[in-house]
Amino acid sequence: MIKKCLFPAAGYGTRFLPATKAMPKEMLPIVNKPLIQYGVEEAMEAGMTNIGMVTGRGKRALEDHFDVSYELEHQISGTSKESYLADIRNIIDNCSFSYTRQTEMKGLGHAILTGENLIGREPFGVILADDLCVGENDSVLMQMANIYAKYRCSIVAIEEVPHEEVYKYGVIAGSELEDGVYVVSDMVEKPSPEDAPSNLAIIGRYILTPDLFDVIRDTPPGRNGEIQITDALQTQATKNMVLAYRFKGQRFDCGSVEGFVKATNYFYERWKEKEGA
Repeated sequence: MIKKCLFPAAGYGTRFLPATKAMPKEMLPIVNKPLIQYGVEEAMEAGMTNIGMVTGRGKRALEDHFDVSYELEHQISGTSKESYLADIRNIIDNCSFSYTRQTEMKGLGHAILTGENLIGREPFGVILADDLCVGENDSVLMQMANIYAKYRCSIVAIEEVPHEEVYKYGVIAGSELEDGVYVVSDMVEKPSPEDAPSNLAIIGRYILTPDLFDVIRDTPPGRNGEIQITDALQTQATKNMVLAYRFKGQRFDCGSVEGFVKATNYFYERWKEKEGA
């Protein structure tokens, strides 16, 4: 079983300024929980309770959120509001957290490499909190962990997107190995619609094998001068099998205002059902 999950969380969240001027974008709330907590809960469900976070300047709130607040807990102890902390207490009690800083914003590949000291030489999950996923039955990362147990290789989560939107994503080409699982033959970072090998777009869920760290180290900067994880995975795919998995569930792009609002509306309806039960 994979025990570790890495959260690259050093970005500035410029699309949500001025809200993110002094608050990490990962702490933006979807109803009553911050984005990052949804991601950690997904990792927990997949059995990944050793959480590593790659942060940056101004991200101290992430560490504070996953820590005990003695003053707050004392203040609400014995009141009806104590139950509001049940979920985060469960996380704190059952997960361990480690942090490191990405001192330069050099792309997702560089952020993952920065987390190497938190991961070591074992397979690990990666969650980008901007992509808030709701799985069918099992969480998306749990679905991917089950596939990893079968094939023991790096896996990226994919979904079909409109052809005119492929320029926003890394896009894969491959042959279907089994229902929803593809052997990757090509990956292109943010192609133009006419150059895209498919409309199967990579989203913010990965399971990676530790040899990828060495590949990233040798990967030159790509698009926008950044070290792209898709370039490193493409190299890995030429040496070992890399799979892409069309997950069962729904993704909200909370890196955009539109997706953030859709996620808020969706989880608000779920919250109302729960409160009314």
